[in-house]
Amino acid sequence: MMDKNYWITEEPIDPADCIGKVTRNEAGAVNTFIGTVREFTKGKRTLFLEYQAYVPMAEKKLAQIGSEIQEKWGNADIAIVHRIGRLEITDIAVAIAVSTPHRADAFDASRYAIERIKEIVPIWKKEHWEDGTKWIGDQKENTSYDAKIPSEEEMRDD
Repeated sequence: MMDKNYWITEEPIDPADCIGKVTRNEAGAVNTFIGTVREFTKGKRTLFLEYQAYVPMAEKKLAQIGSEIQEKWGNADIAIVHRIGRLEITDIAVAIAVSTPHRADAFDASRYAIERIKEIVPIWKKEHWEDGTKWIGDQKENTSYDAKIPSEEEMRDD
């Protein structure tokens, strides 16, 4: 059964859906990250993107990221949605909402979530350019952010 706070969809994303899932009385901060389809990447004009995912595993990995955040930051609520299918320029590809009692933790946890999505969630994108296409499997960008990669034991399905 899919966790209600972590899902993959083929429908347009409304960030308010994530925000509503994490808003609560004890949270003084709700941070959101919205990832959109950009037109230019490394000087190449993108026409559109196509995302595919192994949905059951992707949703499980999104929930794992939520558990990692709760373990690392304590009193946090998290909601993450990622869209699959054809996305046009400016469409929302991913939305993350994190609520915590204090803003610094919400910012840090949100950044952690997007970096971990790129590391462990089985989502692939196909970039469609004016002069060709390419599937991108590893979406991790060069970053100085230190996202903790869990051990094999931590990732084991119990």
